[in-house]
Amino acid sequence: MNTENLFGLAAEFETDDELLRAAEKAHMQGYRRMDGFAPFPVEGLPEALGKRTRLPLLVLIGGIIGGVGAYYMQWYANLISYPINIGGRPMHSWPSFVPITFELTVLCAGLTAFFGSLALSGLPRPYHPLFNLPEFERASQDRFFLCIESHDPIFDAKKTREFLRSLNPLHVAEVPK
Repeated sequence: MNTENLFGLAAEFETDDELLRAAEKAHMQGYRRMDGFAPFPVEGLPEALGKRTRLPLLVLIGGIIGGVGAYYMQWYANLISYPINIGGRPMHSWPSFVPITFELTVLCAGLTAFFGSLALSGLPRPYHPLFNLPEFERASQDRFFLCIESHDPIFDAKKTREFLRSLNPLHVAEVPK
């Protein structure tokens, strides 16, 4: 198949350990544009693929924004927008702001975690080139796939195919775009 019409090469493995070893070897070979597919989460696969997530940082930022926003909202309402002096109590009584500040911090962090994980994982994904492989149907049942994309800097169809075959997969398939 012409490289222009090729999304990449996919290798099918029978166990998660084989996929993990293959991903580690591919990363050590210098491949960076690759992904692993499994019917369940494989511990250590993101690290083996060389992928790091930004989700914890996003959740932290979302929580900070929620907490600061909640505190500011209460401060503004009590001191600026609608000040009421009842019984000589202080206008800026920060202990009374704590429950709502905590709740909005947790709410914003949780919403950021949910929507951030959807966005960073590319979901919902109605189409992916791997869906064109008939064998890929078993990726949600009992098979494990490693796909090296054709726009990887060191991708060469022949050399990459030979490399994938050296990992002893069940088979290697071309993935059309």
